[in-house]
Formats: sequence, C-alpha cells, structure tokens
Amino acid sequence: MTPAQDAPRPEVAVVLGGGGIHGAVQIGMLQALQEHGVRPDLVVGTSVGAINGAMLAARPDDAVERLRSLWTNLAEYSPFEASLLERATTFTRSRIHLHGNHRLRRLLLSHLPARTFGALELPFQCVAASIERAAAQWFDDGPLIEALLATTAVPGLLPPVVIGSDHYLDGGLVDSIPVGRALELGARRIYVLQVGRVEQPLTVPTRAWEVGLVAFEIARRHRFVEAMSRVPDDVEVHVLPTGITEGMDYNDPAQFRYRDTTRAAERLQSAYLASSVYLTDLVGAPEG
Repeated sequence: MTPAQDAPRPEVAVVLGGGGIHGAVQIGMLQALQEHGVRPDLVVGTSVGAINGAMLAARPDDAVERLRSLWTNLAEYSPFEASLLERATTFTRSRIHLHGNHRLRRLLLSHLPARTFGALELPFQCVAASIERAAAQWFDDGPLIEALLATTAVPGLLPPVVIGSDHYLDGGLVDSIPVGRALELGARRIYVLQVGRVEQPLTVPTRAWEVGLVAFEIARRHRFVEAMSRVPDDVEVHVLPTGITEGMDYNDPAQFRYRDTTRAAERLQSAYLASSVYLTDLVGAPEG
C-alpha cells in the first residue's frame, strides 16, 4: 500500500520501533509526550511498536492509561505464557515456531478498541516483511488485527501470518525504526520512540559469539541510520531516550529474554523520566 496522494500532510508523527518486551519504554515516552502537549497526527509502528501505536491511534486521549495498565500487568496477558510442554508440542507440529499467535490475538481483541484501520482516530501504518517478495509491506487500511499479527510475527517464535497471497514475518526484519516512512508521508516533526539499542554504540567483536550479534545489529540498524542521515534540514527528528543503562548492550543476553516481564514497570518509569527531561529542555516544562 502506498501513501494516498490527496491525503493531508501530517505535521507531527510518532514513530514506534520494534523491540519485544522492551516496548514498555514507549509507554513512558508517550506519557512524557502527552504531558508536554505533543499530540501526533500520524502514528507509524513496527512489531511491538505497532501494537503500542495502534492503541495510541485508536483512542489517543486515554491511550497512556490503557497501555500502562496492559504493560504493568503483562504477565496476565503474555502471548508467550505457554508451558515447556506446549512449546515443544507446537514446535513438533509446526517445525518452525515455538508459540501459536492465538494468545496475542486474544490480547489484541481484548485491549484494542478498533478492528479496522478506518476505525482509528489517528492515521496509523505498520509494516511487515513479505516472505515471497522479500519486501516491506505497509498496511494502512482494512483489517487491523491481522496486520498487527503480521508485523509482530517474530521468526522462530510466532508463525508467519497469511494476508492475501503472501506470508508475513516481523516488520523489524525490513524496517525496525521506520523514520523513513514518516518522512515519506510528509511529517515535519518526528518523535522516535525506540527501545534503547540504538543508544548503545557498536564495537568490533573480540569474541567468536559476538560476531553474529554485531552482524544482527548492523542489519537491524542500517535502515534507521540511513534514514536519519537523509532527514531534510527543515524537518525535526527527536529520538527520545530510555534512560536505561543496563541490559541493552548488543552482547547482553538479557535483551533476548523475551518472556521476562518483571522489569516492564521499571523500564516504563525510566523512559518517562528521561524523556520528560529531554522534552522539558526542548519545549519547556509542562503546564500545571
């Protein structure tokens, strides 16, 4: 799907990157944006950022409260709560993934107050990776739940999602922090809600097991780096900080504990405080 030629150009965009369980930080960032009077007229997301973004686009006025409740009680709703036996059974049957996406579908149906893109209050787009075409596919109309299942279909963890004639995997494979899409759609001021990895510089690997991790990070980051290098002089892009200094290094095993929900509230609060300081320096203290 392509941007509508006659659609009004957005002024303020919020871009929410992928990052699994670390997506909790985006709720703190959204709270800081809300308190500083920033209301987007475009939301663009990838993977977990697409779920958070869809919740924002559905009902922006109370999105932070709804998302905070979801993330701080995520253990009750986790799409990865399956037992070891269930995971083994799922993998034996599928041969390609550990979890079904039925729990994630249930979470979306229970917490997302919209079923189609057209029912959202704010324009919203998300991206998934087409297997057959080896290409990014942007979704901006039609059924919302299937698009969100596609953009969050982490390879090896969740099954590919069939939409039309294509099978789709996680959008982070093709555009992990989709600043370029917001630029393409004409946004003039962009707030980037990333989950922390881009705050950590990469270094040359010194141990064999680091080689793959560095290669993965280069593949994950390169499109974001290219997009940032091409931002026009008359466009503002603000990458909000997470405030997190531990557990996000490219070689820290903690970043791959995709079922660990214990630090969600802590991550959320850290990002809220760091982003509040950033925005106060940028636009001044919030009123009241």
